[in-house]
Amino acid sequence: MKDLIYVTGHRNPDSDSICAAVAYAEFKNKTSSIPAVAVRLGEINQETQFILEYFGVNKPPILETVKLQVGDLNIDKIHPIAPEISLKMAWNIMKTNNLKTLPVVDENEHLMGLLSVSSLTTNYMDIWDNTILSKSNTTLENIIETLSADPVYVHGDNPRFTGKILVAAMEPTSLSSMVESGDIVIVGDREEAQNVLIDKKVSLMITTCSQCVTEEMKERASKNGVTIISTPHDSFTAARLIVQSVPVSYVMADNNLIFFSIEDLVEDIKDIMVETRYRSYPVIDDANRVIGMISRYHLISNHKKKVIQVDHNERSQSVPGLEDAEILEIIDHHRVADIQTNTPIYFRNEPVGSTSTIVASCFFENGIRPSRQAAGLMAAAIISDTLLLKSPTTTPKDSHILKRLCEIADINKEEFAQQMFKAGTSLKGKTVEQIFHQDFKTFNVEGIKIGVAQVYTMDKEGFMPIKDEMLEFMEKKSRDVDLKLVVLMLTDILNEGSQIYAVGPKKDIIEKAFNVTIEEDTAFLPGVVSRKKQVIPPLTTEITIAKKN
Repeated sequence: MKDLIYVTGHRNPDSDSICAAVAYAEFKNKTSSIPAVAVRLGEINQETQFILEYFGVNKPPILETVKLQVGDLNIDKIHPIAPEISLKMAWNIMKTNNLKTLPVVDENEHLMGLLSVSSLTTNYMDIWDNTILSKSNTTLENIIETLSADPVYVHGDNPRFTGKILVAAMEPTSLSSMVESGDIVIVGDREEAQNVLIDKKVSLMITTCSQCVTEEMKERASKNGVTIISTPHDSFTAARLIVQSVPVSYVMADNNLIFFSIEDLVEDIKDIMVETRYRSYPVIDDANRVIGMISRYHLISNHKKKVIQVDHNERSQSVPGLEDAEILEIIDHHRVADIQTNTPIYFRNEPVGSTSTIVASCFFENGIRPSRQAAGLMAAAIISDTLLLKSPTTTPKDSHILKRLCEIADINKEEFAQQMFKAGTSLKGKTVEQIFHQDFKTFNVEGIKIGVAQVYTMDKEGFMPIKDEMLEFMEKKSRDVDLKLVVLMLTDILNEGSQIYAVGPKKDIIEKAFNVTIEEDTAFLPGVVSRKKQVIPPLTTEITIAKKN
């Protein structure tokens, strides 16, 4: 079972969300006994990609859900078996490890079938006939292993045995009439009977009780193409055991197999287990390799995935399945929203310009120097969220922390900001959906759902050719997810203002909140660059007033 802390920002992550998660994961790994890993809930934008590449940091893996998955459970780590091994060997493995089912895999460890005790014993009783070795294509190696035999003479590189199985317990004259070329015959120490078998060109002669075979007999066997092995068992025991040399592929179940992936949700596989009621089921990894078996008792677990949230505390912005997870901490600089926890947690919320400012403070307050990469990421996030300290959300603490981080990362904030904003604001080659969702958040105010996207750009004219298509997309977004107001902020980083585009049945809220006139679905808001501090509060106030009236 994984004991891991997932550090996650919000959906549709911006630079602060990703950078704060990566940096805080580093902080937790320096201060906690439980390993932490930064994850993301969506695709990163161009700006964040530039930041990660600049400081040589890999993109965090995506986390689809924190609901309990098969891979989170302590499944039985069973080593699968090859299809060519004998029933006897499989049975010994089952007894030694107290197993009832074994997965059978190919050379790539991909599932081929299942061998269970019930199918092994049932098939062993049902399939007996004297041509079973031929039908199952049993190898000489399996027969030797099953009978604890020694090879006396092996004809050819890979002998196969196509005849029936016999025990030579009759007189040589009777034996001659019963034996055919290619048969497998168990014989005692009667040399005359052995000569008859070799003359008949049986494919395999098995001598019992570890009898020696003369050199002359070996030479005759070579000429007639007869393989000879010697077993320490008596004739009865050898006859009883030999059928156990059949390969497991002959009796395994290989149709309509039910198996689970480590990514499958526990809540989904419960019903399948109830309907099928097998004792256990194979589990495969991301490469379709069998890694173990799962049974119903494995589902009895109080394990929950551990989550630390950064840069958000709204359920709608968090990872799916959060209600089934254990929230350990929240590090944020936004308004307190609707996240609820079952136990007290560490909640750090500060009115600063960036979550990364708070994360950096965690390092410095504990006397820990962040790595150059983490310092660079946090510095970039502060520059991004505060628009190089120009945003009204900027505080003296942001400025102070940014200075310390730039020294550790060895960057000039102005030069780096110019490169970052240029890389991040390019709209070239993007679809309207990609542009809109690169930083889009939804809010529920007094029961009214609104959505606000923000796009920073150094070239507003580059947006004009796709303006109409964008408005159509926003209208569709409003209808599809029942948003009463959908806003796109096209923020001019250099001139410090935002062109607002608004659609939806409540778009008049924009005019009242900002005292502007919406013409052709747009208006310019000078000095407005912060969604959190300059857009959401006025909209919230106006909606609340309208609700009361």
